[in-house]
Parts: sequence; C-alpha cells; structure tokens
Amino acid sequence: MRKPLLAGNWKMYTTVQEAKELASAVVGAAAKVSGRDVMIAPPYTALAAVGSVLAGSSGVLLGAQNVHWEEEGAFTGEISAAMLRDVGCAMAIVGHSERRHVFGETDFMINSRIKGGLQSGLIPVFCIGETLKQREAGNTLKVLEDQVRAGLAGVEVTDGSRLVVAYEPVWAIGTGKTATEAQAQEVHAFIRSLLADMYEKNIAAGIRILYGGSVKPENIDILMQQDDIDGALVGGAALKAESFERIICFQKTAY
Repeated sequence: MRKPLLAGNWKMYTTVQEAKELASAVVGAAAKVSGRDVMIAPPYTALAAVGSVLAGSSGVLLGAQNVHWEEEGAFTGEISAAMLRDVGCAMAIVGHSERRHVFGETDFMINSRIKGGLQSGLIPVFCIGETLKQREAGNTLKVLEDQVRAGLAGVEVTDGSRLVVAYEPVWAIGTGKTATEAQAQEVHAFIRSLLADMYEKNIAAGIRILYGGSVKPENIDILMQQDDIDGALVGGAALKAESFERIICFQKTAY
C-alpha cells in the first residue's frame, strides 16, 4: 500500500512569521488524521523557522522548492541538499512547471537535481506536465513520456518510497481548471506503466504519484478515489489553513 502524501507548495508567499503561523496550523490539522504524510515547502527564508515548528511532529515533513546538484560552490541564488538537510528538509520539489516555463530549466538540469537530491538523502518530488497547446494537439502522453525518461535517465531507484512523481497539467495550475478524475487517473496509470518499464514492477508500484492541478477542498475526495492517485501537490489552497486542512483530511469513502 502506498501511503498518501498531501504536499503544500507555498511558492513565493509568506513572511517568516506568516509561515510559522501557517505551519502550526498544518501540524494541528495533520494530528487529526492518520495513515497519510503531509509535506509543506515554504520559501527558503522561512525554512529554518518552519523546521523548528515541525520539530517533533511526526506527521508533517519539511520540503524545499528546489535543490542544486552540487554540494557547494559558486552558484549564486541556488541552494544545496546539504543546506536543506541542515534545516530539517526531507523532500525537495524538482522540475516544477514554473521552473521549466518561467526560468527555463531543462530536462538535463532537472535530471541533475534529482540525482543530487537522492545522493544527499532527500526525496525528490519530480514534477511533469503538459501545456494546453500540447494537450489539444493530442501529445499529452508523448510529452509526459519524454519528461519522465529524460528526468530519470540514469537515476537508480531501489526503493519506491525514495521518489515521488507529481503530475501537474500546466493548463490547470492556478487557472481553476482541473482534469476530471478519469483524465487524471488515465495519466497516472500511464506514468506508473512507464515507471514499471524503467524499473522493477514492485519498485514502480511503490512510487507515489501526486496530482497537482488546482487541487482544492471541493475535488480532493473524488481525486483520491482513483487507484493511481496517491496524493496531491497543492498550490494556492495550501496557503489557507482551513482549505489545506480539508485537503489533508480527505475522505476516501465520500463517493
């Protein structure tokens, strides 16, 4: 059984004080449920402070919004896995659509980040997804296969729990649009079949695949009914304690 993971990406929001208050609320929400993991990824300036809030909380993991592949060096604006581990990070988001499309990160860079994170003991949350133009052209599965194979090229995975994949259709991020549960399940099943082709079947079966396209309290329950949806990578709804609590406390028997 894959343990569900509800991950909140706070992006470039929250001051340190705001982040501490939100983190405290998330800890309280996570304590109300069991059988699932929760991760929050605040901005770098708040990582240490949020890490202190989460200390002693077994149900909430600290994540980063990116990670560099080198341990140290002249890489202005970057952050290393060692630095992230030092403040308590267990996970790092890699290849988010904003990194790809706004900052021009390539598959090679993303692949390097995944390798660097894994080597340092972080669990990468590897993001993939197609644009609206690519979906309308019928190229969704081809785009995703290219991203998966390039992003994981040469990446050794011997334990499925050490890697998370997040499917985030670019056309659904921050737009209010969401893939239907059937569309999401179809894509997630395809991704798992790719992973099974690249790794042993039992390893692929242990890799959690998250959905990340305008996840909100209104759609989390139906999304979590799907066999290959193992959680969610949440943006805007993770910045409000009440909405993220509802997502954390999803009800898999609601439908």
